[in-house]
Amino acid sequence: MPLASPAAFDPALAQFLASHRRLFVLTGAGVSTDSGIPDYRDADGQWKRSPPMTLQVFLGSELARARYWARSMVGWRRFGSVQPNAAHRALARLEALGRIRLLVTQNVDGLHQAAGSRQVVDLHGRLDQVRCLHCDYREPRAALQARLLARNPGWAALDAQDAPDGDADLQGQDFSAFSVPACPACGGVLKPDVVFFGEAVPPERGAQVRQALAESDAMLVLGSSLMVHSGYRHAQAAAAAGLPIAAVNLGRTRADALLSLKLVQPCAQALEFLLHDPLPYSLAP
Repeated sequence: MPLASPAAFDPALAQFLASHRRLFVLTGAGVSTDSGIPDYRDADGQWKRSPPMTLQVFLGSELARARYWARSMVGWRRFGSVQPNAAHRALARLEALGRIRLLVTQNVDGLHQAAGSRQVVDLHGRLDQVRCLHCDYREPRAALQARLLARNPGWAALDAQDAPDGDADLQGQDFSAFSVPACPACGGVLKPDVVFFGEAVPPERGAQVRQALAESDAMLVLGSSLMVHSGYRHAQAAAAAGLPIAAVNLGRTRADALLSLKLVQPCAQALEFLLHDPLPYSLAP
């Protein structure tokens, strides 16, 4: 039985969605906060905690990799079981209505696909996959979790506050005592299949995103401050092409001056009306 339409929704956002049939959607951490995954930045776009580990630091020492995987092992227990929220489900419905040309996410949690979206580019990769930097061997993150726990049973009972990238804020530990498995195929260094800070987005992924933007008639930014250039560059390109840009975010964005519409709201709250019937304006097929 269809749900009743919610009493309140933002008519400007609903009209924006109804007026554009080929939306280029870019999502950031704010889309997943209602699933229990922390975000990175405050309302002013500043870091809430120490910035994530860079690729250079990860590759630079065994101790840095031990620290990363120890934090990841603790954080994965919750991150690996998170579920989509209303924002993810609303975007899946918007795609089903034929309104999304491409959904580009800066998140690494896979929750858009779990909610049913299919036209998705994981701009920064997926945390649920691991690859070897030497031979490109790949395995599910859950499989590596089992090996991490087997090699480090004394760490299994540790707990800490969740961090945005699926790890945990472990403090005061001797990470040199943590044993990191090597690649089972060649003995090389294993890395989560995500784009670290200091690492470039794969060129073929960028080309796919640029092509989709060229075929879109508007851009919708959700839960991203756009402080990272890999996201902001697409807002710049949309503005240069004359596309209207709407954003839903709890704080300022780097592209505020480029926006046609901005809502300072949680993403799940702003999009929840898409899960109800009847849909407003001409959103229904």
